[in-house]
Amino acid sequence: MQLGLVGLGKMGFNMRERLRRAGHEVVGYDRNPDVSDSSSLADMVGKLGAPRIVWVMVPAGGPTRQTIAELCELLEAGDLVIDGGNSRFTDDRANAAELGKKGIGYLDCGVSGGVWGLQNGYGLMVGGDAALVHRAMPIFDALRPEGPREEGFAHAGDIGAGHFAKMVHNGIEYGLMQAYAEGFELLSAADFVRDVPGVLKAWTRGTVVRSWLLDLLVKALEDDPELERLTGWVEDSGEGRWTVEEAINHAVPVPVISAALFARFASRQEDSPAMKAVAALRNQFGGHAVHRAGPSSGTGSTHH
Repeated sequence: MQLGLVGLGKMGFNMRERLRRAGHEVVGYDRNPDVSDSSSLADMVGKLGAPRIVWVMVPAGGPTRQTIAELCELLEAGDLVIDGGNSRFTDDRANAAELGKKGIGYLDCGVSGGVWGLQNGYGLMVGGDAALVHRAMPIFDALRPEGPREEGFAHAGDIGAGHFAKMVHNGIEYGLMQAYAEGFELLSAADFVRDVPGVLKAWTRGTVVRSWLLDLLVKALEDDPELERLTGWVEDSGEGRWTVEEAINHAVPVPVISAALFARFASRQEDSPAMKAVAALRNQFGGHAVHRAGPSSGTGSTHH
């Protein structure tokens, strides 16, 4: 099967390779000429035989919307666009409607697997018309993990359902990572626990908390047992925020996911203004000790 693939970054590059290994013809386009198969988006489209399928794998938001708008001008009725990036699900109906004016089909596909997808396959969550999903199924089958189709692939529902499912998936990921991280810190704080990496590695077999995320944490600790080469500053891609926003919209309690998101915000504060206020209040009502900011460091250095 032939496919156009726009965006050959960390995931797109590996997806092209996995598809080619499965026998599909992939014509890729990326602004980086060192990895691109085409000189432009128009050149890529020109190399595809109709009816075409084009998979978009570029950053969410403006870049994706711009790419789809350009494809809308280049493609024809009967072609199909699949957005496999981390787009917000609310963008999908607008994209589908714009393409639909020209008779171009649209599917949204949440993709999980990161840099390991080339080897292990990608978890896929797709939204859109069943006939279009069926048409693109050889592509999905090549990308998903080996084994039963339902383990690694889901036609989640209508337009937007794929990206909504991926959003919730990422929200859950936030909570899981935070739980492992807090467990790591607590183990490390107990000075009589001599082998924290060993404990975590033992959990990877036969326990109810075993998971691929735990495996990855163990791998990180094998390279850097006390994570001394890292800082605690953690970014968020936006999907955790969207998950919490949708939980509010649907009146669904998500305290774990919310706490994990806020923990990431806290990681970026060198000295939390909120916690300064808490310290001041404890000192005011109870005379509790505070750490005074030192004249040189700007951080708490004197205990009173």
